[in-house]
Amino acid sequence: MDRFEKNFDSVWQRVEKARVKTNEHTVVKIVAVSKYVTDNEIKRLYSIGQRAFGENKVQDLKEKSKKLEDLPLEWHFIGRLQKNKINHLLDISPVLIHSCDSLELAKEIDKRAKIKNKKLDILLQINSAKEESKAGVLPEIAKDTYLQIEQECKNLNLKGVMSIGAHSDNKQEIQKSFETTYKIFEDLQKNGAKICSMGMSGDFELAIKCGSNMLRLGSILFK
Repeated sequence: MDRFEKNFDSVWQRVEKARVKTNEHTVVKIVAVSKYVTDNEIKRLYSIGQRAFGENKVQDLKEKSKKLEDLPLEWHFIGRLQKNKINHLLDISPVLIHSCDSLELAKEIDKRAKIKNKKLDILLQINSAKEESKAGVLPEIAKDTYLQIEQECKNLNLKGVMSIGAHSDNKQEIQKSFETTYKIFEDLQKNGAKICSMGMSGDFELAIKCGSNMLRLGSILFK
């Protein structure tokens, strides 16, 4: 068993333990964040059983998805999306865009998607910790924004919400930010929301405890 298998096995055991403790009926999906790793490392993780990979930059996503197109990988875009990169991203057609962080951006993606006759699955990013360094809509307007995108952007399929935990050493603060996101997700389930994407390498167990069903894990898988 090499380090990849050991890491993968260890992470899955921790995910499963947290999942069963919280809600054994929930399915938790891992998106492996591959921005700092090589094609060979992605292939190695694929050979162990990982299928979903996430990239932060459109150019990196384009290059890696092209080089690895012979593998049935599921590519996610998880970074901040600049408007001048939207067309490039549409050409790649990722399985899911995690980082739609405003109504304005949603309308822009929708407009370009309509021209290219494409439908895209997206998540609304919520800035639950209300931190200036983070993108996303504020929790107070998140539900209304979600419903507005759903109504006005016909080439986008909203699948749920995403957020990044509070940048803090205080576990309570991080938990509070996750709980805020989950509450909004819960409210939106009647509108078809299925994905609550929260949790990274340093806080994924807490995110699962708070209701996350999709994790974005990087360093912990590839260390």
